[in-house]
Amino acid sequence: MPDLISMANIGREMERKLKTIGVDSPEKLLELGAEQVFFQLKEVWPQVCLVHLYALEGAIRGVEFNSLPKARKKELKEFSDILKGGRGAPDRA
Repeated sequence: MPDLISMANIGREMERKLKTIGVDSPEKLLELGAEQVFFQLKEVWPQVCLVHLYALEGAIRGVEFNSLPKARKKELKEFSDILKGGRGAPDRA
C-alpha cells in the first residue's frame, strides 16, 4: 500500500501533520477531500495557509500544486477565505 509521502506535494512534515489528525493513508485523504482535511489541519495548526490547501488538492489529483486548474484554485481560495473569516467549514452537500 502506498504511503502519504509517495503522493505529490506531501513531504515529511505534511505527512506528520496529516497523521496527527488521523489521515494516515492516501485513501483516507481521497475519502475526506482537500477541504475537509485542510479544515482539520487548520483547527490544530491555525498557521497553515492556502498553499497547504493547494498541496492537498494536488496530492489528490496527482499533480504539483501549481498545476491545478485556475477555476479550482479560485474555489479553494474562497474556501480558505471563509475559514479565515471564522465562520467554520461550509457545508459540502
